[in-house]
This record gives sequence, C-alpha cells and structure tokens, in this order.
Amino acid sequence: MRQIDSLLVQAGNRPDPRTGAVSSPIYQTAIYTHPALGESTGFDYSRTQNPTRNVLEGVLAALDGGSRSCAFASGMAALDAVFRLILDMPDKRVIVTEDAYGGTARLLDRFFRQAGLEPVYMDTADLKAVEKEFSRGGVVLLLLEIPTNPLLRVADVRALCTIAHQHGALVAVDNTFLTPYLFRPFEHGADIAVYSATKYLGGHNDVVAGAVTCRTPEMGAQLAYIQNAVGAILGPFDSWLLLRGLKTLGLRFERSQENALKIAAFLSTHPQVSHVYFPGLPTDPGHELLKRQASGFGSIVSFALHEKALLPEVLKRVRVFSFAESLGGVESLVTFPMVQTHGYLPLEKREQLGIDESLLRLSVGIENVDDLIADLEQALQ
Repeated sequence: MRQIDSLLVQAGNRPDPRTGAVSSPIYQTAIYTHPALGESTGFDYSRTQNPTRNVLEGVLAALDGGSRSCAFASGMAALDAVFRLILDMPDKRVIVTEDAYGGTARLLDRFFRQAGLEPVYMDTADLKAVEKEFSRGGVVLLLLEIPTNPLLRVADVRALCTIAHQHGALVAVDNTFLTPYLFRPFEHGADIAVYSATKYLGGHNDVVAGAVTCRTPEMGAQLAYIQNAVGAILGPFDSWLLLRGLKTLGLRFERSQENALKIAAFLSTHPQVSHVYFPGLPTDPGHELLKRQASGFGSIVSFALHEKALLPEVLKRVRVFSFAESLGGVESLVTFPMVQTHGYLPLEKREQLGIDESLLRLSVGIENVDDLIADLEQALQ
C-alpha cells in the first residue's frame, strides 16, 4: 500500500495468527511467561514491549515514512524523549519556535535548562534570523511547529532543515496540527517528527497519547532505549484506541478542513473580529508557503476580537462549540490561549506575540458547518 488513505484504514488490521481476528487484539498484560530458561517469546515486560503498542508504533512509522516510532503516555512525554535524545551531545543550544505551545517552553525552562540545554526562542519563519543564530555556534536541535500554536505562522521547513544540517544540528518538527495525512516532515529533510497523538491522530478526545518517529534506525534505537528506561509508555488499551482513531483520520480531516475554511471566511468579514489567523485563507501571509509544503491547511482557526470585553461573553454564549483546552477531535472546541495553553509564558511575552485577552482559538470539528457558523454568529452579537 502506497496511499496514506489505505494505510490509515488498514491501521492494525493484521489478522491474529491464532484466531484470525481482523482488529488487532488488546494485550492487556504487564508480563509474559518464558518457555524455558534462556528462551523468550520476544516479550518480557510491557514497559519494554507490548504487542498492541508494537502494532501501533509500526503503523505510525509507516505513516511518516520513518525508521522507527515510539508511543508515549502524552505529547509532553514524547517531547521529553526528544530532548533526552540530545542531552549527551556536546552542543547544548536548542532553537525553538517562539509561539510554540506553552508546555514546550515550560518543559525546557523548568527541567532541561537544569540539565544543560539552552533554549533560544525565535521566529523560525525568519530564515535570515535563524541562520544568524546558527552562526553563533553550539546549536544541536531546531524544534519547529507547523503551523505554530496558536498564531498559525508557517515556516519553510525544507530551507530550515538545510540551514540546520549545514551546521550539524538536528531538526524536529511538531506535526500535531497537520499529521502525516497533510504533511510528512521527513520528505522535507527533518530528522524527527513529534505528535500530541491526543489530538488529530486519536481524534475523539478519549485518549491521551504522544508519539515520536525517527528517520534513521540509529536514532530510533536511542529513542526506544529512552522509552524503556524512562517508562512513559502508552498502555495497550490506549494504543488500541489510537489505532481505531487513525482509521478515520483522512475522512475527519477532509470534513473539518472544509468547515474551517468556511468559518475563517465568515469570521474575516465579521465586524466584531479584528484579525483571523488561518493559512487556508488566500490573504494569510503563510498561505502560499504552506500550500507548497503540505496537502492541506488544517482545521485550526484563531481570531482576535476588536473589543476584549466581548471575549468572556463569547465563551459563555457558545452552544455547539465547547469551551475546552484541546484540539483535533470530532467535536468543535474554542480555547482561550492566553490562559489555557500559554499561561506559562510571561505576560509581556504573550502580549508581544499577540496572545492576549482578545485572542481565541477554534478547533473546528465535523459538525454541520451551518450550525457552527450560526453558533459563532449568535455568540458574537
């Protein structure tokens, strides 16, 4: 199978050799018996390997076109593993997209800075600024989000990978917003793809999970060692839920993207809205670049209100959208990034980036788009 639609639908459809079950079984076990002294079935302890998780990880690696994937207990556990990959390297500086998810900055600043890593936050869409930072030396990793959260800025991943590799650095792409269905980081030169699988990959807001895929077998082996040593693994039932969610990723994304474009167009003409952030709009500064890199624009729409005082009323009045802190599920959500996703950042930094009291982020689901627009219209009155 070469088409990603088929890979998704067939996720985990490996007939069980004993029963012929089409759906991959849930091996809800912690331990495995050994046939005899010195003999093993290949499974010893489920922190190290579990048959259900193995199937999931094989599917994830295939979707990205990578060498090896590891599934973790959350997206933050996945990022933690990425940073551990570089701890023993002589260089210690890490360039990070400046408006990345607030939890990424918290993890780096509160924990990995103590371990010697030095995060540098900057606009990774500015290639000249990034190249200048690399020229200072000591950069071991470039961590990108495509597009960024929540302002949906778009960087040239291929160009950034070229710059990073010229300076001997690795590139990790947080591909949570687009997933392999719309964007495959390795095809643009990246070394690592990382996901909060809670979001689109799971797709139903019923499982918390993370994933990291490595391009090379050597790095994949290092990642698996970290996964086993630290133990932040995804359990067998959650692995099965993620496999089930993957099957409909393509169908879900097609509908939610279509809805997102119509909602962004509606908001862009609304008198209460001062700005809409959505690369699917032809007027968006990242539109042409993302169009060249990906096969779609995703279904996250952020927008700013003219009057900050209206924001609490919007959150109180929505009925179809749920006021909640996540994204990527079949249900539509509205989030207040200043408090919910980026509350860790200093107030002046949030305001500098435009993550202020006027900004809302929509995760557009698969409901009827007329109902979604009508809900926003009545909430914005």
